[in-house]
Amino acid sequence: MRYLQVFVPVPDRRTASRISRTLLEERLAGCVQISGPIVSSYWWEGKIEQSREWLLLIKTDKAHYPLLERRIRELHPYRVPEIIALAITAGYQPYLNWLVSELTASRSRSAGRRS
Repeated sequence: MRYLQVFVPVPDRRTASRISRTLLEERLAGCVQISGPIVSSYWWEGKIEQSREWLLLIKTDKAHYPLLERRIRELHPYRVPEIIALAITAGYQPYLNWLVSELTASRSRSAGRRS
């Protein structure tokens, strides 16, 4: 499928806002939702950890994914950030059309809000 939903947890709201804004300004994402706080439990360096995080839900497409992943790795404070992309197998076509139009829009164009 062409469209992707990318999940990226970050340690705090400030980091979430900074990464979200950058991805949008660089037209690597058409929409980024920030959810949190969430509690993540995971294995890290041989022991179970638990931390409070914020979750980025990023809408993009396969063509933009490689650069999106690279930018997240550059901006993310974790040594090994979770970056998981899932294919969007179905969706409301006018929304998906809007997503593609935002990803391909000129960076100099002022972005309007979707209705």
